[in-house]
Amino acid sequence: PTMDDVKQFRQLNSVTAGHPENHLLDAVEVPTGPLGQGISNAVGLAAASAHLGAVFNKDGHELINNFTYAICGDGCLQEGVSAEACSLAGHLKLGRLIVLYDDNNITIDGDTSISFTEDVKMRYESYGWQVLEVADGNTTDVSEIVKAVEEAKACTDKPTLIRIKTVIGFGAAKAGTAGVHGAPLGWDDIKSVRKAFGMDPEESFKIDDSVSEYFASLKAANDKLASEWDGKLAAYKEAFPTEGAELERRIKGELPEGWADHLPKWTAADKALATRASSGKVLNACVDAIPDIVGGSADLTGSNVTKLENSHDFQANAQDGRYFRFGVREHGMAAICNGMAAYGGLIPFGATFLNFAGYALGAMRLSALGEFQVLYIMTHDSIGLGEDGPTHQPIGMLATLRSIPNMYVFRPADANEVSGSYKAALGLRKSPSVFALSRQNLANLEHSDADKVAKGGYVVFPADKTPDLTFVATGSEVEIAIAAAQLLAADGITTNVVSMPCVDLFDEQDTAYKKEVFQEGVPVISVEAASPLGWHKYAHFQLGISTFGVSAPIDDAYKHFGLTKENIAEKAKLVHKKLGGKATWLVDPIDA
Repeated sequence: PTMDDVKQFRQLNSVTAGHPENHLLDAVEVPTGPLGQGISNAVGLAAASAHLGAVFNKDGHELINNFTYAICGDGCLQEGVSAEACSLAGHLKLGRLIVLYDDNNITIDGDTSISFTEDVKMRYESYGWQVLEVADGNTTDVSEIVKAVEEAKACTDKPTLIRIKTVIGFGAAKAGTAGVHGAPLGWDDIKSVRKAFGMDPEESFKIDDSVSEYFASLKAANDKLASEWDGKLAAYKEAFPTEGAELERRIKGELPEGWADHLPKWTAADKALATRASSGKVLNACVDAIPDIVGGSADLTGSNVTKLENSHDFQANAQDGRYFRFGVREHGMAAICNGMAAYGGLIPFGATFLNFAGYALGAMRLSALGEFQVLYIMTHDSIGLGEDGPTHQPIGMLATLRSIPNMYVFRPADANEVSGSYKAALGLRKSPSVFALSRQNLANLEHSDADKVAKGGYVVFPADKTPDLTFVATGSEVEIAIAAAQLLAADGITTNVVSMPCVDLFDEQDTAYKKEVFQEGVPVISVEAASPLGWHKYAHFQLGISTFGVSAPIDDAYKHFGLTKENIAEKAKLVHKKLGGKATWLVDPIDA
């Protein structure tokens, strides 16, 4: 940023935001305002570097071998997400990860003695990290820090935490207190600090010439290194043209040509599959066609159906592996995936039960803010998981995830829609996606269309004339809505059924298309085994669940909440009686 940008710190439309935002400045890799995210992202950055190095480096051609550096504070190490990510980093022996820990014993509430008295050094050593210590980080003599960094670089089988003792607000009147954590010092104290450090106390926004010259020399040196690396890349491409072309494609952020031709297809005659099962087939087809895809599950590989058939685990002794065993660490998994996406050349995925997105939500939100293409494969998406009960049934999670800007939530109705969901999500290069997938088997629908998933919603069960009613449903409720429409037909009520696998994509369609799907005057009823929150924008009447779930066999659970074809048909008759032919056209926009 320029000096003028610095003067606009925290102002509207300034690139110098209150917390780092990677979409504002190229020099910012990840958005790290929430504590613990940056160090956890760093684990992902280091893992990505290790994997790509293992895949592409050749004897005499070591292209990818960078160190990953992070700076953290006491608060970062208190957050659970950092414990999850750093525990895994130690297990994976990510030796090129170096974290500088600014240990000043202060958080917003005051001295860390009131809440944080554990032995951080022993904790990190137990994770499998090397821990080094620098006694005085306040001195202008940085030789001890440089020495520690060099020692860290020499340790290639362990990540390193360098604990540097500092005084927060060093030189200020409130030094060493929470009073300088986020509050302005005040002009009098600013002047005294400037004076103490040999600066003109009356001069603002002044960079000493020696500082400017130093950083200019760094830029020149780094430009030289970049030029040398470009030369190494050119030599690599000449020696290994196939691998060179593949690496260049990934650097450009392009997908392999024709990858979508490998997506599996199903017919209505094919065996019914849980969408988690068809997801496993589609995921493997995508992984085989797109070598950029890496990822894993938070200890639910079998339940999430994410095992990669043609690859192996990423481990310390097998860094070319594409499957990550994240362990029971949902939040850490999502933050690590963000780091891998930020590194480039990879499309990471993380998997767990949909309800446990609640554990990962802090990092998932940053996937969207950071414009990271992370695929979240989340199974057991509704009361359809049955006996596991309300602790596992994600009643409000779909609404929560749909409310996050730039987060695309897919809930496919059958196997073909699963293929379409992956196709659409992989095309969203600056957005994360969530696949909400069923535990129970779902029939392959006669008119489901993988390509139409890109529209977000489409008529999957068309009426043979102008409909009296329209059902709009997602996932496992689409086939129930179709069955209800067939019951209504016997009573002379003609009904369309709209499958809406991705509300977010449908929101982006133009009004003309929305009017094709939802016709004028026709009442719309939404059907989803989840919170009805949000469906008011397309449906006049919402059938959903506004309480926690129940522990019961699947059929009993659906009957308990009235989500059976019989009850849906009866509710639809009441709506038709009240609104038939004169329903407000909800997709007709109001210009304001």
